[in-house]
Amino acid sequence: MATSEKERKAKMNALITDLKSGEEKKILTALKGLQVNGDDEAILPILEVWNDGVSEKAEAEIITFLSDIKSTTSVDPIMDVLLDNNFKDIHHALLTTIWNSKVDYSDYLVDFVTLATQYDFMIALECLTIIENLDGPFQEHHFLDAEIILREFAEKVQHKKEDFDERKVKLVSEIGNTLKGMENGNVDF
Repeated sequence: MATSEKERKAKMNALITDLKSGEEKKILTALKGLQVNGDDEAILPILEVWNDGVSEKAEAEIITFLSDIKSTTSVDPIMDVLLDNNFKDIHHALLTTIWNSKVDYSDYLVDFVTLATQYDFMIALECLTIIENLDGPFQEHHFLDAEIILREFAEKVQHKKEDFDERKVKLVSEIGNTLKGMENGNVDF
């Protein structure tokens, strides 16, 4: 058994090398291979390659790949990338893979609120969609932490510390309303 795991790891490493080659055909083949031989360690290299720029076809394959992930342990590396400003060019598309995903991101409620307040209207829209579709249950501190983030955002808007897109401000307000409804329906305190 250890030999087959060793072989799978070697195969995965070879596929990651091909993924990083910059050649579309190798990238597409590597993505297919990683669906079979990959594990969570393949996620960051895939996201790095995507962030560095790939063809539309390769991007579509990456989005499909990420949307099809069923491993709950894949959530951490994906959220790490979403919270990393160096990957902001793929944040919007990466968020769409989350609400298409079968994996539960309920533990990251506060992170989605943070992203919605930090980035543009489209990111806030994706975060609202994700939040509305989270199953929970949630812990009370998730709501309290999210409320603090929303309050800080409202204070910035009120004091005009930044120039805010009115559409985004309305969306963030909608996130607050959604969270209140979720909190009232949440029974896991």
